[in-house]
Amino acid sequence: MTVELPDEALRRLQAEAARRGVSIDGVITELAAGLPTEDPLEAFIGCRASGNTELFDIHRERDAMASVKLVEGA
Repeated sequence: MTVELPDEALRRLQAEAARRGVSIDGVITELAAGLPTEDPLEAFIGCRASGNTELFDIHRERDAMASVKLVEGA
């Protein structure tokens, strides 16, 4: 899989990998393992209650939130 990251996020990953003495892949794998597991029912419940008629892709939204947290260092 190929992931494109902002330069700052890539620099932070490189620095963390160097600090730990592991590859960037290792750091990403550890970060991904800490993400909550996906519950298909959770993705469905509440999607109509918001009044938003656009399709909601919970995977895309979680990826976007994870990217923001990674950049912000949260």
